[in-house]
Amino acid sequence: MPPGATLKPYRLLALVAIYVTIAHLISPPDGVGPQDWRRVGVFFATIGGLMLQPMPGSQVVLVGLVGMLVLGGLPMEQALSGYAGPTVWMVLIAMLISRALRDCGLATRIALWFVRAIGGTSLGLGYALHLTDLTLAAGVPSITARSASVVFPIARSISGLYHSHPGASSGLLGGFLMVCMYQGSVISSAMFFYSSAANLLLGDLAAEYAGVTITWTSWFVAGLAPGVVSSIVVPYLVYRVMRPQLTRTPAAAESATRQLAELGPVRGREATVAAVFVGVIALWIASSWVSWLSPTLVAFLGITVLFLSQALSWDSALGERSAWDVFVWYGGLIMMGGVLNETGVTTLFAEWFGSWFPGSSWVVVFLATLVVYFYAHYFFASTTAHALAMYPPFVVLLVGLGAPVTVVVYSLVFINNLTAGLTHYGTTTSPVIFIEGYVSLRDWWWVGFYASVVNLIVWLGVGMLWWKVLGLW
Repeated sequence: MPPGATLKPYRLLALVAIYVTIAHLISPPDGVGPQDWRRVGVFFATIGGLMLQPMPGSQVVLVGLVGMLVLGGLPMEQALSGYAGPTVWMVLIAMLISRALRDCGLATRIALWFVRAIGGTSLGLGYALHLTDLTLAAGVPSITARSASVVFPIARSISGLYHSHPGASSGLLGGFLMVCMYQGSVISSAMFFYSSAANLLLGDLAAEYAGVTITWTSWFVAGLAPGVVSSIVVPYLVYRVMRPQLTRTPAAAESATRQLAELGPVRGREATVAAVFVGVIALWIASSWVSWLSPTLVAFLGITVLFLSQALSWDSALGERSAWDVFVWYGGLIMMGGVLNETGVTTLFAEWFGSWFPGSSWVVVFLATLVVYFYAHYFFASTTAHALAMYPPFVVLLVGLGAPVTVVVYSLVFINNLTAGLTHYGTTTSPVIFIEGYVSLRDWWWVGFYASVVNLIVWLGVGMLWWKVLGLW
């Protein structure tokens, strides 16, 4: 829901209905007390709110937090405990660092480098936009900050060079570029741990429910082979399905060359931000082996350098509304995930779902679970809500059946990102691009489905072989 959107009371009533139905009309399972069951009702009403969006997500979470306090009897200290978590602060600070990347022009310069290098054809432009997003995804924990704020304006500008605008002329080039860049951004999010707030949440859930500690390095290594294959195959798939009328685009590369010449060399504020961005990523990698160097400490060091050098002002940091928005809803969801785990409902759901496959090996259940998890995203407008609702019970189920723990953890975290490519509401970025009118609803959904099949094949086929090489199973 965009800033300033009005309250939708009928959708809000739907959340009340969800809570009442679960907490008061459905009997709690054996072993779950009335108070815990009311907490479950508040949890799912909050998840419903993130899907139906009767108000902005942060407001939904704050209302859910109050519900946990008043209806669920949660102590105030526990209700606010999510905001003390280190990952919540790391996401906030990393998003502020990404603001500096955009403000100083470095993010745009990176895109221009790729367009100049390989943007002489429409397919090359598709890869250039994806490589831009992929580079930024190493340390920018927001698909919106990358795709909607940096890559999308460049794709729109390039389309304008060839008079490809929303509507009848979109088939010249614009429609292809929009779908290609979005499908690529989904892959970028899957390849890097700190590429989205949902990924940090998944890391916390993996530690809580499976006892697996995910680091920047372990995530990157596990996703490297399938990620590279998807990065090559998916843009080409989009090119074949939505082949643009223009196949050669020399003007795009020439325009990028001119703009880079006007920008001149990297210096001053831009050089400082570049050094901090590279340094933060290097230290995040090092934190996988240096125990005292936590990822959150690294983020604090990076933002301190930016503030001291004035490469990022406090006013600019305060102006990064999405960062503070994420801080509010992320801390609340972290707390709610812990509360749900304490009720024991996650384990009960896993046992119930597992009863559908009596006598089946873990491999059969594993494949069925991944497919169900993937296409369930047709009903979600947020990878974060999807993760919080479905990741814990499916992890508990598969681990309980004897599936390799690390394979379960990583396959689900990767797929949680890839699901966003299915629809025009799969993440906060997709509506921004879709609403411009370059791509019809039919084309967006069909390409999303084709890409989902390819991604499932790649990340399960290549992924399983790669994880075998790494010794994960």
